[in-house]
Amino acid sequence: MATSRKAPGFTASIDRIPRELAAVMRPELPSLLKEMAAEIVGVIPEYRELLEGPNAKVIRVGIEQNVATFVDQVAAPTATTSLRDEICRRFGRHEAFEGRSLDMLQDAYRIGCQVALRRVRTVGRRHNLSAAVLMAFADALFAYMGEIAELSREGYLQAMAELGEEPDNRRRRLLRRILGGTAVARGALAELAEHAAWPLPDQVTLVALAPGSRPHRAALDRDILIDLADREPHLLLPGPVDDARRPALAAALAGCRAAVGLTTPLAEAAESLRWARQLLVFAEAPLSYCQDHLVQLFLLGDPALVQQIAHRYLAPLADLTPTRRTRLLETLSAWLTTRATAAELAEHLGVHPQTVRYRLRVLERAFGDRLADPEVRFATEIALRAAAVARPDR
Repeated sequence: MATSRKAPGFTASIDRIPRELAAVMRPELPSLLKEMAAEIVGVIPEYRELLEGPNAKVIRVGIEQNVATFVDQVAAPTATTSLRDEICRRFGRHEAFEGRSLDMLQDAYRIGCQVALRRVRTVGRRHNLSAAVLMAFADALFAYMGEIAELSREGYLQAMAELGEEPDNRRRRLLRRILGGTAVARGALAELAEHAAWPLPDQVTLVALAPGSRPHRAALDRDILIDLADREPHLLLPGPVDDARRPALAAALAGCRAAVGLTTPLAEAAESLRWARQLLVFAEAPLSYCQDHLVQLFLLGDPALVQQIAHRYLAPLADLTPTRRTRLLETLSAWLTTRATAAELAEHLGVHPQTVRYRLRVLERAFGDRLADPEVRFATEIALRAAAVARPDR
């Protein structure tokens, strides 16, 4: 662990503050922390989940430690800051792993500092503190903010080095430009890629991640572009996901829900991501590949149109009870798919052959000679298959 240090001017400022002021400040801390958190969330909405989500307690303890350490320094300038130092570095590392720059964290520090200054002015009036003491407090507070910001920067840079990314997130900006939806000349992309030290590939494969998924970043290959800051996080892999890449990708995504898109030319990267996100909606496996679900993706490519097809071609059964309609559709689907005999269908469906014969007679009465038309049979099968994909339980 790096050693503690004092920002320039902090020691001189803290020495001008009466030590007994620490005792005045401590009762203010609980309400001060609440005020800080509320103002930070109000100005930086992205931090709402951090301060109100499942990890809120850990984050709030870290903030509390930062503030309490300042008060400890007022009481005893030589008091250790090792715990605070580690917490600030972890804050910086967290921002790197979230795919953000340090700007928001530094803004949060500034907001906290402003809230603390407002509070000390109120306390100062209540206790008749001199202007010189208030000025020294302000100087010490700003110097302290510089300390914690620099500690967070250390943690951020360390994490970025571990992840193989640049501090200014050039690779994430390149990924967003690739997926931007507007035509970008390959020459312009090549220039951006050169600045990001990323060879521009001819083909790419996108991976969609479920919100909240956190891949094992250190296990991802260095040539993978990553955007975990997006509301729908995703990865870009240069080239196809071949047999050599699959095991490493599976290991890096362990514990995540993810879908791997189809390999496309670089200019069509957004299509690969769109297909991956569609697959993520209905895939049951933690890690799924679009190439294994092409028919399902086709059927769900235009849900509204498929619904219209279902309304049109399954209309003869619309007035039946849900249970009866489900059984007849199951039998109809099996017959269209296999064209098997009643006995074979019965074995496939797990019912008595006489039951299948009865259902086939009902279907024949309902549909008449419609199913003799190849186009109608094809459209009906599309409707049945799409329903099975959209609602596997039906």
